[in-house]
Amino acid sequence: MNKRILGLALPNIITNITVPLLGMVDMAIVGHLSAAHIGAIAIGTQIFNLIYWNFGFLRMGTSGFTAQAFGAKDLQESLRIFTRAITIALAVALLLIILQWPISQVSALIFRTDNSPEILRLALTYFFVRIWAAPATLGLYAVKGWFIGMQNSRLPMWIAIFLNIVNIVCSLIFVLGLHWGIGGVALGTVIAQYSGLAVGLFFLRRRYGQLFRTYYPHFAQSVFAGLRQLFAESLHWQAMKGFFRVNGDIFLRTVCLSAVFTFVTAASSRISPQVLAIDALLLQFCTLFSYIMDGFAYAAESLVGRYIGARDSHSLRLSVRLLLVWGVALTAIFTLLYALWGDQFLMLFSNDASIIQESHQYMFWTLLIPVCGFSAFLFDGIFIGATASRTMRNCMFVASALFFIIYFAGKSIFMPAGTLVNHFVWNNILWTAFLVYLSMRGILQALCLKKSVYNQIS
Repeated sequence: MNKRILGLALPNIITNITVPLLGMVDMAIVGHLSAAHIGAIAIGTQIFNLIYWNFGFLRMGTSGFTAQAFGAKDLQESLRIFTRAITIALAVALLLIILQWPISQVSALIFRTDNSPEILRLALTYFFVRIWAAPATLGLYAVKGWFIGMQNSRLPMWIAIFLNIVNIVCSLIFVLGLHWGIGGVALGTVIAQYSGLAVGLFFLRRRYGQLFRTYYPHFAQSVFAGLRQLFAESLHWQAMKGFFRVNGDIFLRTVCLSAVFTFVTAASSRISPQVLAIDALLLQFCTLFSYIMDGFAYAAESLVGRYIGARDSHSLRLSVRLLLVWGVALTAIFTLLYALWGDQFLMLFSNDASIIQESHQYMFWTLLIPVCGFSAFLFDGIFIGATASRTMRNCMFVASALFFIIYFAGKSIFMPAGTLVNHFVWNNILWTAFLVYLSMRGILQALCLKKSVYNQIS
């Protein structure tokens, strides 16, 4: 079982290491321009996190449903699941492009930077370029989720590697070569996303084209005839209802996740531009660890969905136990790495000595990120594979509510109205609330594991 877990997890880890590179490369390139550019990239990236995370069900729901269809050996249903996901992805992307102006105005209110309007101006410049990548970004969610559900984690890995190479090359050319600034960084991301989608569709046709032709013989006549047949079977209401039910729960869960991460960045910007830059750098520690752990979470999606579809209780329980053992081991490793080489990690993203120096007083929070976060990330994959979306949603509701309660209660107790603003205390309250939120996600899902996952086939 360990071999099977690693066979799925390692390509996913490589994939997920490259995913934050889109943000990390952008941060590293503009981080050497000014602190304002660091803050702008942090805000610009968070705007898209707020948008795209809310539609993460296009990947998560697709992988869970597809893995269960694969385990049940219903490959025709897996093709229908992909069709539903890609159709919804493109429809949502079109809506986002149409609504880009009102979205930008709402974002400007959320991330208001009274002390430095230049940061917001740069962030919106980034937004208005990168929004045109929406069809490719959301389309890739569906493609990658389907590949993971089909127990194929290598193809998403190659897509991500290619995409990030394109992103790095384009960003370097546009920013350092052509001096297009933050708009050049955004354009590099747009080109990279469409390049990744093109490669994904190429792999889909080459690896699974015969599967489409087997179940939908009209593809032998023409692509359009095959698509008409596939869409007719996949998009009628009865077939879509279950898909929307699970994905609706995942959507609400992700709204809460987006609200928390958005609030962290927004609150940092209200403390001071310097704290915004510091927290943007420190959150890279969380980003790196989460994407490493998500490699195993994606393996959990594949395996848990497969074993539930196959009604294999023994393999299901064994896979969950071993995944948690891997999570504990990685937590120990990353805590040690952050303790020993935290400063070197910061220097990858900025050469601003004052920002790095000020970051030291908050570095102890980065050591708690792996301890507080590992179970949350792993249980998300387990519950997604089981399509136990309602329980996952409810756990997220509780954890998010605790985040806001602790933050506002902490401010009222330690920073009562009328007292001098203490930036150190304010930011520590924010980080305390954030880490309690991470911890509670894992704890609550652990308590619901038997009822929501194991009992599906016991």
